[in-house]
Amino acid sequence: MSDHPTIRARRRGPALEEAILRAAADELLTTGYAGFTMDRVARRAGTNKNVLYRRWPHRAALALAAYGHLAAERYTLPDTGNLREDVLTVLRDANRHWASPLGEVLRGLLTTKDPEVLQLLRGRGTEGGADLLLPVLERAVARGEARPQALKPRVAGVPLALLRHEYLLRGSTEVPEAVLVEIVDDVFLPLVQAVTASVTATADAAK
Repeated sequence: MSDHPTIRARRRGPALEEAILRAAADELLTTGYAGFTMDRVARRAGTNKNVLYRRWPHRAALALAAYGHLAAERYTLPDTGNLREDVLTVLRDANRHWASPLGEVLRGLLTTKDPEVLQLLRGRGTEGGADLLLPVLERAVARGEARPQALKPRVAGVPLALLRHEYLLRGSTEVPEAVLVEIVDDVFLPLVQAVTASVTATADAAK
Protein backbone atom coordinates (compact mmCIF):
# COMPACT_ATOMS: atom_id res chain seq x y z
CA MET A 1 0.00 0.00 0.00
CA SER A 2 1.32 3.45 -0.87
CA ASP A 3 2.33 5.82 1.93
CA HIS A 4 0.92 8.71 -0.08
CA PRO A 5 -2.70 9.73 0.57
CA THR A 6 -5.29 9.50 -2.14
CA ILE A 7 -6.20 13.06 -3.12
CA ARG A 8 -9.94 13.48 -2.77
CA ALA A 9 -12.29 15.31 -5.09
CA ARG A 10 -11.07 18.85 -5.54
CA ARG A 11 -12.31 21.24 -2.87
CA ARG A 12 -11.92 24.98 -2.91
CA GLY A 13 -12.49 28.00 -0.73
CA PRO A 14 -14.44 27.54 2.52
CA ALA A 15 -15.03 23.82 1.95
CA LEU A 16 -11.30 23.15 1.65
CA GLU A 17 -10.44 25.35 4.63
CA GLU A 18 -13.08 23.63 6.76
CA ALA A 19 -11.70 20.20 5.82
CA ILE A 20 -8.16 21.26 6.73
CA LEU A 21 -9.18 22.83 10.05
CA ARG A 22 -11.18 19.73 10.93
CA ALA A 23 -8.20 17.50 10.11
CA ALA A 24 -5.86 19.76 12.07
CA ALA A 25 -8.23 19.78 15.07
CA ASP A 26 -8.45 15.98 15.03
CA GLU A 27 -4.67 15.78 14.81
CA LEU A 28 -4.27 18.10 17.80
CA LEU A 29 -6.64 16.00 19.88
CA THR A 30 -4.77 12.84 18.86
CA THR A 31 -1.13 13.91 19.20
CA GLY A 32 -1.12 17.23 21.05
CA TYR A 33 1.02 20.07 19.77
CA ALA A 34 4.24 18.12 20.31
CA GLY A 35 3.31 15.61 17.59
CA PHE A 36 1.48 18.05 15.34
CA THR A 37 3.00 18.37 11.85
CA MET A 38 1.90 19.82 8.53
CA ASP A 39 2.59 16.46 6.87
CA ARG A 40 0.23 14.60 9.21
CA VAL A 41 -2.53 17.19 8.81
CA ALA A 42 -2.20 17.11 5.02
CA ARG A 43 -2.51 13.33 4.97
CA ARG A 44 -5.51 13.41 7.28
CA ALA A 45 -7.18 16.11 5.14
CA GLY A 46 -6.46 14.25 1.90
CA THR A 47 -4.51 17.13 0.39
CA ASN A 48 -0.87 18.18 0.12
CA LYS A 49 1.37 20.26 2.32
CA ASN A 50 1.63 23.19 -0.10
CA VAL A 51 -2.12 23.79 0.19
CA LEU A 52 -1.69 24.22 3.94
CA TYR A 53 1.30 26.54 3.62
CA ARG A 54 -0.61 28.83 1.26
CA ARG A 55 -3.05 29.52 4.09
CA TRP A 56 -0.93 29.16 7.24
CA PRO A 57 2.80 30.00 7.15
CA HIS A 58 3.82 27.37 9.71
CA ARG A 59 2.43 24.68 11.99
CA ALA A 60 2.01 27.10 14.90
CA ALA A 61 -0.42 29.25 12.92
CA LEU A 62 -2.41 26.22 11.80
CA ALA A 63 -2.47 24.72 15.29
CA LEU A 64 -3.85 27.92 16.82
CA ALA A 65 -6.43 28.24 14.05
CA ALA A 66 -7.47 24.61 14.56
CA TYR A 67 -7.77 25.06 18.32
CA GLY A 68 -9.92 28.17 17.80
CA HIS A 69 -12.09 26.22 15.36
CA LEU A 70 -12.58 23.44 17.90
CA ALA A 71 -13.37 25.79 20.76
CA ALA A 72 -15.83 27.87 18.74
CA GLU A 73 -17.87 24.92 17.48
CA ARG A 74 -18.20 23.50 20.98
CA TYR A 75 -19.27 26.67 22.76
CA THR A 76 -22.40 28.81 22.92
CA LEU A 77 -22.19 32.18 24.66
CA PRO A 78 -24.46 32.58 27.70
CA ASP A 79 -27.19 35.21 27.62
CA THR A 80 -28.71 35.41 31.10
CA GLY A 81 -29.70 39.07 30.82
CA ASN A 82 -27.17 40.00 33.52
CA LEU A 83 -23.54 40.97 32.95
CA ARG A 84 -22.22 39.43 36.16
CA GLU A 85 -23.89 36.08 35.53
CA ASP A 86 -22.82 36.02 31.87
CA VAL A 87 -19.16 36.66 32.72
CA LEU A 88 -19.17 34.17 35.60
CA THR A 89 -20.70 31.56 33.31
CA VAL A 90 -17.97 32.15 30.71
CA LEU A 91 -15.27 31.82 33.38
CA ARG A 92 -16.82 28.66 34.83
CA ASP A 93 -17.05 27.11 31.37
CA ALA A 94 -13.46 28.09 30.57
CA ASN A 95 -12.31 26.69 33.92
CA ARG A 96 -13.87 23.29 33.16
CA HIS A 97 -12.66 23.42 29.58
CA TRP A 98 -9.02 24.00 30.49
CA ALA A 99 -9.10 20.89 32.70
CA SER A 100 -10.48 18.78 29.81
CA PRO A 101 -8.63 16.91 27.02
CA LEU A 102 -9.24 19.86 24.69
CA GLY A 103 -7.89 22.16 27.36
CA GLU A 104 -4.78 20.01 27.47
CA VAL A 105 -4.19 21.00 23.84
CA LEU A 106 -4.39 24.66 24.82
CA ARG A 107 -2.04 24.15 27.77
CA GLY A 108 0.44 22.57 25.40
CA LEU A 109 0.28 25.64 23.17
CA LEU A 110 0.55 28.07 26.08
CA THR A 111 3.54 26.35 27.66
CA THR A 112 5.52 25.48 24.54
CA LYS A 113 8.88 27.09 23.91
CA ASP A 114 8.23 27.11 20.16
CA PRO A 115 9.15 30.71 19.15
CA GLU A 116 6.52 30.79 16.39
CA VAL A 117 3.73 29.92 18.85
CA LEU A 118 5.01 32.46 21.37
CA GLN A 119 5.16 35.18 18.72
CA LEU A 120 1.58 34.44 17.64
CA LEU A 121 0.31 34.42 21.22
CA ARG A 122 2.01 37.73 21.94
CA GLY A 123 0.48 39.18 18.80
CA ARG A 124 -2.97 38.03 19.83
CA GLY A 125 -2.70 39.64 23.26
CA THR A 126 -6.11 39.40 24.97
CA GLU A 127 -7.89 38.61 21.71
CA GLY A 128 -8.78 35.10 22.86
CA GLY A 129 -10.83 36.53 25.71
CA ALA A 130 -12.13 39.51 23.80
CA ASP A 131 -13.80 37.54 21.03
CA LEU A 132 -15.88 35.74 23.66
CA LEU A 133 -16.64 38.61 25.99
CA LEU A 134 -17.08 41.55 23.63
CA PRO A 135 -20.58 40.35 22.61
CA VAL A 136 -21.44 39.91 26.31
CA LEU A 137 -20.19 43.40 27.02
CA GLU A 138 -22.10 44.84 24.06
CA ARG A 139 -25.35 43.44 25.44
CA ALA A 140 -24.53 44.87 28.86
CA VAL A 141 -23.97 48.31 27.31
CA ALA A 142 -27.33 48.08 25.55
CA ARG A 143 -28.99 47.27 28.91
CA GLY A 144 -27.22 50.15 30.64
CA GLU A 145 -25.07 47.87 32.83
CA ALA A 146 -21.74 48.88 31.31
CA ARG A 147 -20.16 52.03 29.92
CA PRO A 148 -19.87 52.29 26.11
CA GLN A 149 -16.24 53.35 26.66
CA ALA A 150 -15.55 49.87 28.05
CA LEU A 151 -16.18 48.25 24.65
CA LYS A 152 -12.53 47.60 23.90
CA PRO A 153 -10.88 44.22 23.19
CA ARG A 154 -8.26 44.69 25.89
CA VAL A 155 -10.92 45.46 28.50
CA ALA A 156 -13.20 42.60 27.43
CA GLY A 157 -10.29 40.17 27.59
CA VAL A 158 -9.41 40.94 31.22
CA PRO A 159 -11.44 38.17 32.96
CA LEU A 160 -10.11 35.33 30.81
CA ALA A 161 -6.59 36.74 30.89
CA LEU A 162 -6.68 36.69 34.70
CA LEU A 163 -8.15 33.18 34.73
CA ARG A 164 -5.48 32.01 32.27
CA HIS A 165 -2.79 33.39 34.59
CA GLU A 166 -4.30 31.53 37.56
CA TYR A 167 -4.55 28.35 35.53
CA LEU A 168 -0.95 28.44 34.37
CA LEU A 169 0.14 28.81 37.99
CA ARG A 170 -1.98 25.84 39.11
CA GLY A 171 -1.35 23.47 36.19
CA SER A 172 -4.30 21.24 35.31
CA THR A 173 -6.21 21.95 38.55
CA GLU A 174 -9.45 23.90 38.22
CA VAL A 175 -9.39 27.37 39.74
CA PRO A 176 -11.61 27.68 42.86
CA GLU A 177 -15.01 29.32 42.46
CA ALA A 178 -14.04 32.04 44.95
CA VAL A 179 -11.28 33.19 42.61
CA LEU A 180 -13.69 33.39 39.67
CA VAL A 181 -16.06 35.52 41.75
CA GLU A 182 -13.18 37.77 42.81
CA ILE A 183 -12.10 38.28 39.18
CA VAL A 184 -15.62 39.35 38.24
CA ASP A 185 -16.70 41.32 41.33
CA ASP A 186 -13.43 42.97 42.35
CA VAL A 187 -11.78 43.55 38.97
CA PHE A 188 -14.03 43.33 35.94
CA LEU A 189 -17.32 44.85 37.07
CA PRO A 190 -15.72 47.96 38.64
CA LEU A 191 -13.76 48.36 35.41
CA VAL A 192 -16.75 48.32 33.05
CA GLN A 193 -19.88 49.17 35.00
CA ALA A 194 -21.96 52.22 34.21
CA VAL A 195 -22.09 54.75 37.07
CA THR A 196 -25.77 54.06 37.78
CA ALA A 197 -25.20 50.31 37.98
CA SER A 198 -22.19 50.80 40.27
CA VAL A 199 -24.09 53.14 42.59
CA THR A 200 -27.04 50.74 42.77
CA ALA A 201 -24.77 47.80 43.58
CA THR A 202 -23.03 49.81 46.32
CA ALA A 203 -26.36 50.84 47.82
CA ASP A 204 -27.63 47.26 47.77
CA ALA A 205 -24.48 46.05 49.49
CA ALA A 206 -24.85 48.67 52.21
CA LYS A 207 -28.40 47.57 53.14
